[in-house]
Amino acid sequence: NSMRRLFWRALLAVAVAVTASACDNNNNLSTPTGPTTPPTVVTETFSGTLLKNAEYTHTFTVTDSGDVSVFLLRSADPANPDNNAIPIGVSLGTWNGVSCAIVIASDNIMPVNTDNPSQGQLTGRATAAGNLCVRVYDVGFMPGSANYELLIDHY
Repeated sequence: NSMRRLFWRALLAVAVAVTASACDNNNNLSTPTGPTTPPTVVTETFSGTLLKNAEYTHTFTVTDSGDVSVFLLRSADPANPDNNAIPIGVSLGTWNGVSCAIVIASDNIMPVNTDNPSQGQLTGRATAAGNLCVRVYDVGFMPGSANYELLIDHY
């Protein structure tokens, strides 16, 4: 519990520092010392079979602050190929080495759809480098199992 409080205090301190720097006036502008290289987007994929009433957690490491986007590419019933868009739950959080502390969740995500690009996506923001986790879970639509595939973009 004290670790959680320490984490949230550190997160709050970063947010306050970012807010303070964003509120700075134009009298403190500085000339860049050289070209800056934007951080590289890292793409990772995770897949598995989600069973009825089950959940699975996948961990990954971000090396820089920035958006973290999770895309559900597939959630299909292996026994019935026509049932290829099973809604599942997806959450994103911080990993402490033992458990996933959920920060943002969607309890009903369908796979990415070209007609609706925002469908199948969950996006959060990492404020610093660290260990994160994505959790998938049955939300009551599982016929028995579903093969799923996630794609995660982060820095």
